[in-house]
Amino acid sequence: MTQKTQIQRLKLTDFRNYTQAGLVLDGRHVVLVGKNGAGKTNFMEAISLLSPGRGLRRAVLSDIPRIGAEASFTIFAAVDGMNGEADIGTGTETTEDGNLVRRLRINGSPAKSVDDLTDHLRILWLTPAMDGLFTGPSAERRRFLDRLVLSLDPAHGRRANDFERAMRSRNRLLSEGRFDPSWLSGIEQQMAALGVAMAAARREMLGLLAGLIEADRQTSPFPSAELSLTGFLDELSDLPAFELEERYIEVLAQSRHRDAAAGRTLEGPHRADLTVRHIEKNMDAERCSTGEQKALLIGLILAHARLVATMTGFAPILLLDEIAAHLDEGRRAALFDRIDALGGQAFMTGTDVAMFSALGDRAQIVTVEDGSLDV
Repeated sequence: MTQKTQIQRLKLTDFRNYTQAGLVLDGRHVVLVGKNGAGKTNFMEAISLLSPGRGLRRAVLSDIPRIGAEASFTIFAAVDGMNGEADIGTGTETTEDGNLVRRLRINGSPAKSVDDLTDHLRILWLTPAMDGLFTGPSAERRRFLDRLVLSLDPAHGRRANDFERAMRSRNRLLSEGRFDPSWLSGIEQQMAALGVAMAAARREMLGLLAGLIEADRQTSPFPSAELSLTGFLDELSDLPAFELEERYIEVLAQSRHRDAAAGRTLEGPHRADLTVRHIEKNMDAERCSTGEQKALLIGLILAHARLVATMTGFAPILLLDEIAAHLDEGRRAALFDRIDALGGQAFMTGTDVAMFSALGDRAQIVTVEDGSLDV
């Protein structure tokens, strides 16, 4: 049985357009209703910062505090999570040298790392900004895929950061014309080990998702997505990891002068792309209509949520911003039933409460108006 995780209380201070706002939740799904600009997405962003990373807007810390406030904000949440009840507090403070840094405390004690948040909650989201995922740049799809991997493998983020640091070091040496083989070989070996591990984690995630999507094809109200990864050691992906590392080391060594001329590393996991096809239509997602792309993305997020629940034993918290806006009544009702069947807590936003009528008493309605919350 999948167990439920939930946010029980949330308090914001000087966060975006909220001076101070608090909300006590009763365990049901939460529907945030209000006009555009009232602060619904800001509230969702605050919840997304209870997970590692920069949240659903990927904002820099200095952009988050309320205009007119001091350069800091706080988020407090009482949760019933994967390790039982816990108090989580995060926010910013200015250091003695003037830098703005993020702090995290769990049950009153400083956390070693933001990765500690995954011991308590797994949070997934879908926002209107993601509607162009299939037609936008490959960097956005890589970031999306890496978020999926991070929800099950927090170490993936550290591997990606270490790879980026090693690659920047290599690029700097090449740009300076320093072709010292001992320095470059050491860096390239590190890049190969990290890069192949990143690619393996991504492919494993896609394989797990593919199995769930295929098993659900006959009953899902949403189209099915076929997922694949291209752009990095594609034809060699079935080889053992040590052989892939050796091949990538060879590629890096042979491309030093080309990369120096280009000013960047041209081969690696940072160039990979996630490709998506609409299975039922046998069509690339980028060629589908806007509505079909939205439905594909919803189906993919729901499949990922089921995967997280299956792998961890705990249903993730879902943040679904403007989720009902482009769905007809029947598909909205099917979506809400699917969300409810996951067994977790979902937060949804909209401008019209009537769009959520199919939820009935399964949802707690919260009115948002100019940075204030009313249940």
